[in-house]
Amino acid sequence: MVRPRELGRSVSLFGARTPTLPPATHTNSYALGSREVLLVEPATPYPDEQRAWIEWARSLCATGRTPIAVLATHHHIDHVGGLEVLTRELGLPLWAHEETAVRVETPVARRLVDGESIVLAGPVTERWRVLHTPGHAPGHVCLWNDEERAVVVGDMVASVGTILIDPVDGDMRVYLEQLGRLAALEARVALPAHGDPIDDPTVLFRRYVAHRLMREAKVLAAVVKRGGAAGTAEELLPDAYDDVSAGIWPIALLSLKAHLKKLVDEGLVSVRSDARYSAPS
Repeated sequence: MVRPRELGRSVSLFGARTPTLPPATHTNSYALGSREVLLVEPATPYPDEQRAWIEWARSLCATGRTPIAVLATHHHIDHVGGLEVLTRELGLPLWAHEETAVRVETPVARRLVDGESIVLAGPVTERWRVLHTPGHAPGHVCLWNDEERAVVVGDMVASVGTILIDPVDGDMRVYLEQLGRLAALEARVALPAHGDPIDDPTVLFRRYVAHRLMREAKVLAAVVKRGGAAGTAEELLPDAYDDVSAGIWPIALLSLKAHLKKLVDEGLVSVRSDARYSAPS
């Protein structure tokens, strides 16, 4: 992996090794701004990678770019694993959404809200609009630059691997709604947390929605197939994910449960107190 990578006049990428889900092995951090710089994703928990990250952040000053804050798109460990060390060593405040702030131990200096603008001074003033995009995580945010038609997407999509919606703190219905919101931007490029920048990301946003709806249909079919015999998520898994390797079924089970929660909320599936699912009578 080449790091750092310069993606434009005011966007740099630094990929650091993190405990993320395979096949991804790294999480991308971004330096946004030509003079005032926002560092997005204090990701890595590993000391050697943290040292390299800090060196990268400090090296920006040699090119006239000064970091002013660190921003976390959400609270998952592969995005905030270095949060405490990196903010302390660089002497920078942390910015994040309220729902992220209550899930991390480091104090959040600026609590971001949907629609607000982050203004970065420089030869050309840059404005990145905060988009609160929950679904993958309650406090997930994206950043949208209307002039460049660029969007930092965190874990909404990836160009390597896929995105897990964990039913513990994810919401499949909301996630799909937010993918639709991102598609409506008609962005030129998306900057994901995992993998390379994505050209023409609208196609990928819509593909993610189509894939999830395809999987949802298979989940519903698996429930209906059992007739009156209610089944657990584990019992439904082989039918709902018969087109993927059994080796990834433990992860698929989490997505399955997220789909089932959505179907229950929509009244298409019933769930009993013992967590067994059936088609409504």
